[in-house]
Formats: sequence, structure tokens, C-alpha cells
Amino acid sequence: MNQAKSRSTFSRLSRKRLLDLFHFQIRNIWRVDGLYFLGIEKEFGAQAASKIDEECWSTMGTLEARQLKEILHAREWSMPKIIEALELASWALDQRDKKLQVQKDQAFIRVVNCNTQLTRIRKGLTEFPCKPVRESYLKSFVKELNPGIAVACSFCLPEAHPESGWCEWRFSKVA
Repeated sequence: MNQAKSRSTFSRLSRKRLLDLFHFQIRNIWRVDGLYFLGIEKEFGAQAASKIDEECWSTMGTLEARQLKEILHAREWSMPKIIEALELASWALDQRDKKLQVQKDQAFIRVVNCNTQLTRIRKGLTEFPCKPVRESYLKSFVKELNPGIAVACSFCLPEAHPESGWCEWRFSKVA
């Protein structure tokens, strides 16, 4: 189907249907990511799968931020603008149950219920030590938008996490 034909098909859908389709596609990205990870883990072990996942998501962070720069047309990438862009990225869209706190010079994102971790638990798998993967993704995403913003982890697996969240990330201006 060419782009003009698909736009025509989309134009006939209601706003609700378009949003449902959009979120369905985001979930599919994460399903594919999970299936690839599990396949690599089964064939080569968790360490190899995690290393590959970290490299992929680091690249994905840069690519998503670059594309969002084109879409959002921001002149300046302040802290609020970076968080706005991040909220439109696949990772944040998949993590619907999150808390955000955004100020002029710092921000926090806490994932309250992590879809990835909850899916693994439902399937009888162990929790995934995702800190290196998420950290590389978030750092590359933010660096593409504003290298003057630092990303730090408050907590994330394999470290212990409180019942109020699976991970929390701090964004602050570099001194």
C-alpha cells in the first residue's frame, strides 16, 4: 500500500479509532522487542540479550529524538520541551502508568507499573535488570536534544525499587 492510499484509509477513521490504532502499533513495537529479546536470551543467554538490547535502544533513543526534533520544530530544547518530546517517544507511550514532575531546570519520571516487567512476571519469567538498557536509551535521547542535560537513575532493576515504582529517572542541567 502506498503512502497516499494509507493516508486515505486513515482519513476515514474516527479520532478514537486512529488513537487506538496508534497505541496498538506502539504496543506492537514493544511486543517485537520482547520477542526478539526472549529469542536472543534463549539462544545466547540473558547477558548477550541485554547487551544487544542496550545497543539497540541507545540507537533508538537518538533516532526517536532526531525525528521528534523535526516534528516538534522547537528552537530551544529546555527541560519542559525535552520531557514533552520524551512523552511522545515509544518508551514513554508504552509506559502509560507514570508520574512526571517537571520544573525549569530539573525533571523526574517514575514508572509506576512497568509493562515490560509485569508481562515478564505474568509469563513466569524473572524481573529484567533493565537499568543499562533504559539508561542508554534516555541518555542518547536527551543528548540528541540538549547535551547540557544530564540523566541519572534514582532506582531501576537490578537495584531494589520501592512499591511505588519500578524505576525513576532524574533530568538536570549540567553544572
